[in-house]
Amino acid sequence: MGATTEATPGGEPSRSLEVELKFDVDESTPLPDWSALPGVASVAEPELRELDARYLDTATLDLARAKYALRRRTGGPDAGWHIKGPRVGDGRVELGWPLGPDGEGVPPAVRAAVLTVTDAALVPVARIRNTRTAHLLLDAAGAVVAEFVDDHVIATDERSGAERRWREWEFELGPAAPADPDERAQLFAAAGRAVDAAGGRAAASDSKLARALGA
Repeated sequence: MGATTEATPGGEPSRSLEVELKFDVDESTPLPDWSALPGVASVAEPELRELDARYLDTATLDLARAKYALRRRTGGPDAGWHIKGPRVGDGRVELGWPLGPDGEGVPPAVRAAVLTVTDAALVPVARIRNTRTAHLLLDAAGAVVAEFVDDHVIATDERSGAERRWREWEFELGPAAPADPDERAQLFAAAGRAVDAAGGRAAASDSKLARALGA
């Protein structure tokens, strides 16, 4: 979430900065209570999203080794082609392009962006299906301070066929999140306390793709 630019007809990608916390939880873990979060006045009705992402990389995982991820994802408000970059400062920059037709292959604009990392052939490395319930945390004016998502994940390593299942939470800053670093830190600290109280814990893996590939 966060500030986002839209993809343009000329092929320029959308661009957003993803600033989030990730948590591991058990299947039975209850949802957190967000009432003590600074700046959060209400929680919108939950939205169910069925997401299906196909990840591509080289045979030697050049993108993953450089901390990049390339995927084509259907479902949800940001369906499309995405490239996530390495963490810089608070978060990761994500570039996005429209889906295009099924079976079309990697669009030229996406392939050109990947060339900054590798020119090797791209192959499927993972499929991640995710039943996501999204909760928008709103300020008094109804603007989004953060998005909290409850993810039930089925991931397949396309190289070995290994399947992994888990549940995780993400807490991502929204457009109305505080810009001041100290206020952001206070919001994240309060979110961490709410998750701890519910029984969540810091994520053991920094991305779904890494976990899908057994990293």
